[in-house]
Formats: sequence, structure tokens, C-alpha cells
Amino acid sequence: MVSRVIPVDPFDLVLFGATGDLAQRKILPGLYHRFEVGQMPEDARIIGTARSDMDDAAFRAVVQDGIRQFAPEYKTDILARFLDCVEYIPVDALGDAGWPELKKKLRPDAVRAFYLSVGPSLFSGIAQRLHDHGLATPESRIVVEKPFGRDLATAKALNAGLRACFEEHQIYRIDHYLGKETVQNLMALRFANSLFEPLWNATHVDHVQITVAESIGVDGRGAYYDQSGAMRDMIQNHLVQLLCLTAMEPPSKFTPNSVRDEKVKVIEALEPVEQQDIARGQYKPQNGEDGYLDHVGDPNSRTESYIALKVHVGNWRWAGVPFYLRTGKRLRARESEIAVVFRDPPHTIFPNVGHLRGNVLVIRLQPDEGITLRTTIKDPGPGGFRLADVSLDMSFAEALGADVRPQDAYERLVMDVIRGDQTLFMRGDEAEAAWAWVDPIIQGWEGGRDRPAPYDPGSSGPEDALMLMHRDGRRWRQIGG
Repeated sequence: MVSRVIPVDPFDLVLFGATGDLAQRKILPGLYHRFEVGQMPEDARIIGTARSDMDDAAFRAVVQDGIRQFAPEYKTDILARFLDCVEYIPVDALGDAGWPELKKKLRPDAVRAFYLSVGPSLFSGIAQRLHDHGLATPESRIVVEKPFGRDLATAKALNAGLRACFEEHQIYRIDHYLGKETVQNLMALRFANSLFEPLWNATHVDHVQITVAESIGVDGRGAYYDQSGAMRDMIQNHLVQLLCLTAMEPPSKFTPNSVRDEKVKVIEALEPVEQQDIARGQYKPQNGEDGYLDHVGDPNSRTESYIALKVHVGNWRWAGVPFYLRTGKRLRARESEIAVVFRDPPHTIFPNVGHLRGNVLVIRLQPDEGITLRTTIKDPGPGGFRLADVSLDMSFAEALGADVRPQDAYERLVMDVIRGDQTLFMRGDEAEAAWAWVDPIIQGWEGGRDRPAPYDPGSSGPEDALMLMHRDGRRWRQIGG
């Protein structure tokens, strides 16, 4: 299989927070890779901005160090050409310094995009200054990172601040999970094939498990994380988006608004979650290593580092089918997947073979992107009729070939911004609908006195999460299995 590269038009990308960790770790290396394969044109320009007072040469040195560290397979000659596209202007995000100079840098005939790799508290102020200084044209785009608010009220305020200066079609709310190859292949699997869609409903699906597990803790970002927790940091955006793509109806056409219309319908159909259908946890200290409370510096913290929920989508397609969501820190392995568990066969004609398990379709997001379908076959060999479970396994790395480097999500999403394609970005009403569903859940436990249950680092989470499944006669898929 050959990866096809479609070049984008010349562009000016202004990167706010260009010296920050996200820019150095993901955005700039992603742009380098797009330049390396020829998708980013030679006359494109990346204009970094931050408060630091430095010139182009100093900033290029910073960019070069970041690419050497986070894109170690770089090619020296191509990197040198890429750095020629990089410039820098110090800008005061909440003042007036640097804005006239930035305006002079921008070309009137190039695609114009503003990437806000900064905290949400700066979104509205930067958008206002882009508008006031005449940098925001009707065709320009603005990209904002999560967290997009911490509740419905703050999300609405952020939306209002952005919409005061930009039209909705110019605003790109980025969720890097939607840029993963396998997430997009979920839509192709469902809507480009006739095999699964007739089975994709309550008649044939027993339940769905969506897991985003991380093996690392919150050390180094404890102060931030303790103000959000797993519910705000992961469920409200990443896992809800994965749920939407799994549960949505086929859109009438593959256009940004058609796809996002169907996702909003799923969020609005999510039923309230009872507190008994929620399991929360905090990882404990172990073998001399600090636990969650040590990392956040608050022995009384009631913020969860793990959460599992049983969720129902209240519509005809999914009536009675539970969606089990779980995410956490310091778990057994780094693993993200969507598992669609089909119902067991209603009747077996095979004697003495025991219980036949249903088929499972697994969409793996990380670390090894791919798709697996568990099926039941006859165990080869003489000596009686025996059945065995086997998997039809497709790894993207093998399918694309060893010489094709997997594309990072940020590479695809930044190029989609330049193309003006919003399909993989959240719309404003989508973000608000997710918070409208999440807020009552959080308020439910904040009004009580229950603390998150402790769990061992390197485990699958607290016992409460296991019981959430066991009382329904089901089991979680093994993390790192």
C-alpha cells in the first residue's frame, strides 16, 4: 500500500506559544514531517510568537533542537530547508507590543492560520487582538487546544469570545484523538463497507468498551491535573468523541457539518449517569514511588486519576446496549482501544464444546494501530470436534509496509486546518453539549463525601471498576493483554 501525499496551498501559520512543550514536542515536528514528504510547500511560512525576546536565528535553533529530539529520523538537508520557512516575532498576547510587526509579516495571498498553543485563559484575548489589529481576515482560521472550558459555563464563555471575532467555520477546536489513523478508519470500516453496518445495533451488539489507559502518572503536571481530573481531562473530550464515532448514524454525505451533526445527536441522546454506574480511583504509592496524592501535593485531594462509567445512548439503534468507558493513570500498560462485543450465538449445534463467546471487533488506537476481529473456528487436527478463538488481525504498520512511517495525529490535523477541512474538529455546539452531559455527573459526586478508591499502580484500576462490569455479568478486556 502506498501513502499518497496531496500538497496544500502556500500558507502563513502563526504559532502562539511557539517555545512551549506542545509546540516543540508535536506541532513543529509534525510540520517538519509534512515538509519532508512534500505536502508542505517550500514557500510556506511558520511564524513563531511568544513573550521571549529572540531573533529568527535563535528561534530556529530552538526548533532545530526540538526536531532533533522528537523527530530523530530527520534528514539534515531537509531540516535546513525547513528551517528557512521558520521566523519569529515576540508578541505580548494580552498587550499591544509586537502586533503591528506581526501584521507586516503576513501575506495577503496566502492561507492564514493562527494556532493558539497556549492556555484557554488567553484564547479570547488573542482572538480580540487579532481582530482589533486587522490580522483576522474572513478567510483566516484559528486553532485552539483543549481544555475547552472546565464546565458548560466556561465553555460558553470561550465560545462567545471566539465568535465575537471569528465565524464558526473559521474556528478549529482540536482533539488529537480524532486525527489518529484508526479513528478515521472506524468511519471507513462502518460506512465504506456493507459487512458491519447491518450488525451495528442493539439486535446484534451486546456492549461496547472504550479504554484509554496510560502507564504514566501525573508527576510534573499534578497542579494542573488536580484541577481537572480524569473526567474533565479525558472523558469529556477524547472518550466522548470516540463514543460518538462508534454510535453515530451514517451521515448523508461526508462533509464536516454532516458528520458533526450526527455526533451532536449522539451526545444529546446520552442518558444521565447514575452514581452507582461510576467508579473513581487514585493510584497509591508503591515500592517507594509516590502516589497520586504525593504528585498533586494535597493529601486531601478528591480528584480522580481513574474513572469508569456505564453509559447508555437513548435511541432506537442502541436501546439497552451499555457503553463502558474507562481511563486512568498508572495502569498496567499504555493502551487505547474501542471494542465492539457482539452477542453470543443464540443456540449452539456443537455438542460438548462449552460456551461459545461472541465475536469482538477491536479498533486499536495505540500503541499498535490496527483492527482485530475475534472469530471462532474449528481447532485443527483429529481427535474430535473442538472450537478455538482466533483473531483476524490487521496492523497498519504491516499493511502500509515497513518503509512507511505512521503519520502523527497533529500532522494530519494541521494540514486539515490549512485545507479548511473541519471534519475532525469539534464544533461549538458539540463542545457545549458534551459539557451539558458531563456537568451533572461531576456535580453528583462533588456534592457527596466519597473519595476515589485507591488502586495499585500497574493494575487495571480499582475493584469498584471491576464490579461495575461483574454485576452485569460482563468483564473488562485485559489491559496490555
